[in-house]
Amino acid sequence: MRKVIHKTLLKIGEFYDFLFNHWEGSVSQRLQANLLVSVFVLALFVIELARWNVFPDWVGIPKNHFYAVKLAFDLLLMLEVLGLIFNLADSVANSMGKQFEILSLILLRQSFKEFVNFEEPIAWEQIQDSVLYILSDSLGALLIFGLVSVYYAMQRHRKITEDAKELASFVAAKKVLALFLLLAFITIGFFDVWLWATEQKTFKFFEVFYTVLIFSDILIVLISLRYNSTYSIVFRNSGFAVATVIIRLALTAPPFFNVGLGVSALILSIGLTYVYNNFSLFPQHSEVTYMKSKETKSLETE
Repeated sequence: MRKVIHKTLLKIGEFYDFLFNHWEGSVSQRLQANLLVSVFVLALFVIELARWNVFPDWVGIPKNHFYAVKLAFDLLLMLEVLGLIFNLADSVANSMGKQFEILSLILLRQSFKEFVNFEEPIAWEQIQDSVLYILSDSLGALLIFGLVSVYYAMQRHRKITEDAKELASFVAAKKVLALFLLLAFITIGFFDVWLWATEQKTFKFFEVFYTVLIFSDILIVLISLRYNSTYSIVFRNSGFAVATVIIRLALTAPPFFNVGLGVSALILSIGLTYVYNNFSLFPQHSEVTYMKSKETKSLETE
């Protein structure tokens, strides 16, 4: 039975590899860039036509050019989230870093989002109440951008197991999870579009997806216990799951608090990485596993 499950995971992993290679290929990258440019330029053109009253009022096309920026950033974030899904089979640390990259882009998007409420040309009287929000989101994005580079520089990737077959099984399990996340991404996206098309109340896509991401991170922690239950690994991966929860809270928090939560999640991840990298400096703990420590504690209390 175990061999059947292992072979099934590897087969599904091959399908994931097929999708990943096409997504990360040079042709796909150029198509994505061309799509972003085309959508942005087309949106500017359509908005300009709307400003000249070419379309009837019931069409509901916005007349603020910053909607084109918002649309382009929304699409860019969608592509980045897809990149996060396809990189889930990579190291847990790199996957966490990708989440912070997306958070920084979401904060920049929030800055542009403030502008869609202003009339053109922009006057100071219109924006003075929103300037602090714009500065908070944009400078917060910059701070996260800088801290992410520190986070990546600190990574010291280690194999979760030295057994090649077990390692392949763990990677295959993460690939299966990535495919489920891809399915969830498509389902959530289509449902949101359907709500919009039927003039019903839509939901905030990225907030919903990050909620799903929380459960996937916890599932990775539990799956990793099958291959290595070393205390330091369990603690770090669990801590990363907490960081994902904090990011989710940041997405719903009001201005200023969203930046504070996002930066706090990144500082937590940097701290986890630092302690994890140096945990082997304490030899009396370096080889002790979470499961074994529980067993020892049980013997001591009996």
